[in-house]
Amino acid sequence: MAFKEIDIKDLEFNPFQKIGSEWALVTAGDETASNTMTVSWGALGVVWGRNAVTVYVRPQRFTKQFLDAAERFTLSFYGAGHKRELTVLGSKSGRDGDKVAEVGFTPAYLGASVAYEQAELVFVCRKLYADDIRPERFVDASVDEEVYPEHDYHTMYIGEVEKVFARDDA
Repeated sequence: MAFKEIDIKDLEFNPFQKIGSEWALVTAGDETASNTMTVSWGALGVVWGRNAVTVYVRPQRFTKQFLDAAERFTLSFYGAGHKRELTVLGSKSGRDGDKVAEVGFTPAYLGASVAYEQAELVFVCRKLYADDIRPERFVDASVDEEVYPEHDYHTMYIGEVEKVFARDDA
């Protein structure tokens, strides 16, 4: 499978559907070692005058060490037809085995970044900012109570979208 680079201005999709309902994968690493996990929280928009994505990763996730070490990461979208695979990739840890092989995904190397050939759309992002969610910053304390009963606060990563690739089925 091949990808073609497209202009971000040509994108037409609903981010609430893509992230919240269909989910996505955040992947970091390179050809020697990488890890991926499913995300169902995130944001797309313009931050600091740059096209950006925001993803959230809990401290116990294996992918976090790859995100922390990498300069870049990918955010990739697969459509509703891959919900089973994304469920596995979000519920199993790469520490415990090759979950990517288990779901039959094939790595695709886009420069120094990793995504998967099964993706419909891939954003290659350069990390701009990372910070841990802090309980004292919640204006609505009910969010803290509902989402963080274990106090395992996410790290928020903001990445500038450098390139966008779409599946090239031609």
